[in-house]
Amino acid sequence: QVQLVESGGGLVQPGGSLRLSCAATGITLIHYGIGWFRQAPGKEREWVSYINKDGEVLYADSVRGRFTISRDNAKDTAYLQMNSLKPEDTAVYYCATHFVYGGLVVRPDAPTTYEDWGQGTQVTVSS
Repeated sequence: QVQLVESGGGLVQPGGSLRLSCAATGITLIHYGIGWFRQAPGKEREWVSYINKDGEVLYADSVRGRFTISRDNAKDTAYLQMNSLKPEDTAVYYCATHFVYGGLVVRPDAPTTYEDWGQGTQVTVSS
């Protein structure tokens, strides 16, 4: 059974940093693409970042240059380093995974791409 557990959220002042982790069990993460999404109150779930199994990365315009996605396949864990945080980054952050089938092209920004999701971790940016 696949389980994704996010951690590292919390309350931080504007301009601060947080590092989110996504620990996977029940799968071997090396075979999976990993996405980070977020959802603020009253808003739709928003794609934040993606890393494929080869380490290639993508970012939403709203976070590019401030957030860094990475993965440690040996630990079956993905990370989202968030710097220069803004109040508008406040949301519940979710990680999600999808199995990579050969050369199949996927949409990293579409929630329907992903098979499994974590429960989320709250990030609040406020002074």
